[in-house]
Amino acid sequence: MTEPVRLAKRLAAQVPCSRREAELYITGGWVKVDGQVVEEPQFMVTGQKIELDPNATLVPVESVTLLFHQSADADFTPQLLCAETHAADDHSGIRTLKHHFQHLTQCLPLEAGASGLAVFSQDYRVTRKLAADAGTIEQEYVVEPSGELGEDGLKLLNHGLSYNGKPLPPCKVSWQNETRLRFALKGVKPGQIGHMCKAVGLQIVSMKRLRIGRVSMSKLPAGQWRYLMAYERF
Repeated sequence: MTEPVRLAKRLAAQVPCSRREAELYITGGWVKVDGQVVEEPQFMVTGQKIELDPNATLVPVESVTLLFHQSADADFTPQLLCAETHAADDHSGIRTLKHHFQHLTQCLPLEAGASGLAVFSQDYRVTRKLAADAGTIEQEYVVEPSGELGEDGLKLLNHGLSYNGKPLPPCKVSWQNETRLRFALKGVKPGQIGHMCKAVGLQIVSMKRLRIGRVSMSKLPAGQWRYLMAYERF
C-alpha cells in the first residue's frame, strides 16, 4: 500500500515544480484529487488521481473584502460566510476559494439589533482605513420608528442632541417615506441612533445600514455576500 504523503509533496514530484509552487497551485484552487478540488497543501493522499488545471497560475491568492447583508434576526457566525451564501449576481469575477473565508476582520460592526451592510476583510488597507477614518466616513441607516415625532424632533435629530454627556455633531436625518427615517451620520457610536430616537419620543422598530462611505449594499439579498469590486472605495 502506498504510504500517505502531503498533496503538496505529491504534486511537486508529479508536475514537477518546487514545494512552494505546489502550495500556490493548491491554495489557488487549481488542483483536483479524484475530480474534487482540494485547497489544503497538507491534505494527505495515497494513490488518488492528482490533476493540475491547464489554466493554473502561480499568482498568490490576493486578500479580499466581503460585503455581507446581515439579518437582524440572526446572530452572526463565521459559518454564514461560505460558498453556499455567495450571491449569484456577484460580478467581481473573483474565483471563490476557501482561503477567502480565513483571517477575516469585521470592520465597523453594525448597531445592536440592526440589519444590513456588514464588512469583513483580509486586506489590511481596508481594515486600516475603516478603523482610522471611522470618525469621518459617513454611514447611512434607514430606521422604522414607532411613536410621535415632536414639532422640533426632526430638527433636534439633525443637530442639538447629546450622547454620553457630549454634544453630537450635525448629521443628516430626513423622512425617507411616511414610515421610515433616513440617517446619514459620521462617527456613529454603539447605541447612538437608538438614544437619538428616544430623545425625541421615538422607539426603533427596525434599523438597516445601507451604505458605508461610497460603498452601498444595493440589492444584495439578506443572508448573502459579495466581493468588494476592484473599483469600489469606502
